[in-house]
Amino acid sequence: MTLEARPSGGRRRARRAGGMGGARVTGRAGRVALNGAGLLVFLFAVFPVFWMVMTAFKTDEDINADVPLPVPVHWTLGHFRNVISGQGLEYGLFHFLLNSAIVALVTVVVSALVALLAAYAVARTRFRGRGAFLVMLIVVQMVPLEALLLPLMLNAQRLHLLNSLTGVIIVYIGSSLSFSILMLRGFVAAVPRQLEEAAALDGASGRTVFWRITFPLVAPGLVATGIFSFVTAWNEFVIAFAFLKDQQTYLLPLTLSYHFGRTQVEWGSIMAASTLFTIPVMIFFLIVQRRMVSGLVAGAVKG
Repeated sequence: MTLEARPSGGRRRARRAGGMGGARVTGRAGRVALNGAGLLVFLFAVFPVFWMVMTAFKTDEDINADVPLPVPVHWTLGHFRNVISGQGLEYGLFHFLLNSAIVALVTVVVSALVALLAAYAVARTRFRGRGAFLVMLIVVQMVPLEALLLPLMLNAQRLHLLNSLTGVIIVYIGSSLSFSILMLRGFVAAVPRQLEEAAALDGASGRTVFWRITFPLVAPGLVATGIFSFVTAWNEFVIAFAFLKDQQTYLLPLTLSYHFGRTQVEWGSIMAASTLFTIPVMIFFLIVQRRMVSGLVAGAVKG
């Protein structure tokens, strides 16, 4: 009869320590791999922006060089001066910047207000056709805005809204409402009914309950939907190109097309205009980034 030798306590502890050390090394390698992958994704996303900004400061010789130069050899501000002065246009950059700011801000405010009231009605009340209404909102999201260009132009012409910022604003509001209502419905549904009922028992009116109780809790969702509406109104080109014919009503995206000549493309001016075009969006994101992060997850709990 043979007796198997059992590992001593010291060997067991050594094996256990070795296993823990291996797990620690594996976990560290996994973190390094994830950080490396995240860094590659970040560089892949940032590189076009870096190239755009660097090209805006290059001379025409550096831009048209046989070997692409990532950094300008000769730095220049001439392209920015051309864009700001409105070379080839009747107005300068700040005129078009003001037009775009008016269109974007009005679109954000009106669409957010209308979407909030509609989302509150959908989330808090039961009415005939409620399910069909929600399905319709989803179907509307599936239809590209460009597919509706012809009927939109015909209706705008009948209402004398062509070549005016008002017509463009109405179209932008309508295009962002379906998404805003669907998104805000989740935020409203996440607000407990008990809070509203407690305020009503304390004597608060329906309007007071809505603006003092519900509205502050849904504010992160308004920021998230407002960002969507702002980006849509700020970057959209096709509707603005079809509706606006007078340079006095031009928006910023339309000014980029004037740097595409018949024989050559002014890449320096295009990149300078794109850089200046991006700055207001970055400022807007920096202002609302905290609200945006909380708003993206606050409405995902219920509804």
